[in-house]
Amino acid sequence: MPLSPNPLVHALLCGFLVQLSKVLTFLVREKKINVRRLVETGGMPSSHAASVMALSTCVALREGISSVLFAVVLFFSLIVMYDAAGLRRAAGRQATLINRILYEHLQLQGPPAERLRELLGHTPIEVLVGALIGVLFSIAIYRAPGAP
Repeated sequence: MPLSPNPLVHALLCGFLVQLSKVLTFLVREKKINVRRLVETGGMPSSHAASVMALSTCVALREGISSVLFAVVLFFSLIVMYDAAGLRRAAGRQATLINRILYEHLQLQGPPAERLRELLGHTPIEVLVGALIGVLFSIAIYRAPGAP
């Protein structure tokens, strides 16, 4: 009997594939490659949500939804998704406002300073889509031929 799919591999692979999809989407939309999208935060869909829900789903399929391990993993997954759509999104909004203030102030005194990164968090829809991708990804891999 083959070993069950590894939850860590699920999470890492799902997160990587979602980030790769952002690179490909940028390529199609802008007609140029932006490899930095592989490591940048924010945008549709949320790779944080996709990876933690892939992890949670894989643990649920392996250990059962009544297991303590699944409860712990799901709890931390919900915190990560809440943070992605809450705190980090608020930090991105603050960065946008600070950049605008600095640009308007420094425009009179010379070239603008280095800009703060604005795309830090996710909208609730980006988190929801990422979470759905993570769940479907793990279910598809778990149900693949050769999986238990």
